[in-house]
Amino acid sequence: MTVAAAPVTPRAGLAADRNNAVTNEWEFAATIRLTELFFTLAATSPLTQALIRGASRNRFRVAISLAIVGVAFATLYHLLRGIEVGKVIAALEAQSGVRILIAGALVIAGYANLILYDLFALHTIGKRNLPLRVVAFTSFTSYTIGHSLGAATLTCGLVRFRVYSFWNLNVVDIAKIAFLTGMTFWLGNVFVLGGAVAYAPAALSGIDELPPWLNRLIGLAGLFAILCYLIWLVPRPRIVGRANWRIVLPDLRWTFLQIGIGTVDRCLASLSIYMLLPDSPAVGFMTIVVVFVIATLLGAVSHTPGSLGVVEAAILIGLPQYPREELLAILLTFRVLDFILPLLLATLMFGLRELRLVARPRKVGAPTAPGTL
Repeated sequence: MTVAAAPVTPRAGLAADRNNAVTNEWEFAATIRLTELFFTLAATSPLTQALIRGASRNRFRVAISLAIVGVAFATLYHLLRGIEVGKVIAALEAQSGVRILIAGALVIAGYANLILYDLFALHTIGKRNLPLRVVAFTSFTSYTIGHSLGAATLTCGLVRFRVYSFWNLNVVDIAKIAFLTGMTFWLGNVFVLGGAVAYAPAALSGIDELPPWLNRLIGLAGLFAILCYLIWLVPRPRIVGRANWRIVLPDLRWTFLQIGIGTVDRCLASLSIYMLLPDSPAVGFMTIVVVFVIATLLGAVSHTPGSLGVVEAAILIGLPQYPREELLAILLTFRVLDFILPLLLATLMFGLRELRLVARPRKVGAPTAPGTL
């Protein structure tokens, strides 16, 4: 599921809170807190750090995102221009129900693994008193809604803050969680992609058109970077940040766990789409891992809602072994399993929670009661 780093405007988040407020005083407090959250997250996300360092660098990053989106949609137009809709429908009808069920189960397992992202981050910052049901609800709704809207660092943070603030977590805590979950995502991606490219470098050559030997060096370089990071952690506890925004990074033992969480996430997501692919032509799992992880990373960098179009274009380019109509049918099925159904469920769950909060009487100025989901 694509976790990885890296927006909905604050105005949209504030409008949602205004619609769910019980009193005018609570509306005002929520507005202040969400505004503060926006700027805290903005200060810690890679994209908005560019705003702080200079408008020119920010324009460069925006240009990269627009370039990825432009190339993706141009590629889709080129690849799908002569598509036969009848063949796509036939390929959809020919898909195995058993394989779809297995892929769906793997998607569910992948979303369940996302709970570990938040649990790990909460443990690292010392917030260990939250019930599992609260963490599970928050991780599922924040990741699903946030990644569907795009600019996940900010949008996931807004949803997290909406829930975790009832458990006395402030905006700095939410920013720390965003930082640590981003680390888990990227460590997992670098480890999985580095190992898969080192093992099957030709899979990446179909996308970047570089010789396999050079791609293998790139994969080994990614693994070496992780090794250097692990060695850097050994001598003493490492601290990042300053003032009240300071995080003691996980030690060596906990970092292995962190890498494992990200690795399981990437492997489950890759397995889910692998199960939808036909037996012929035979394509190795490592090839699917390389293509899928590259596709999801490009989608994350593009900041498009749900990485729509970017993932599809990258996979269509990376897997030319399959007929376009058949591969498009697989991608449509995967979108339903991994994107549409989870988004509908997360939106329903979050909406019902908000309606329950509106219906619950609350006294003006009363502290938030722990136990609110």
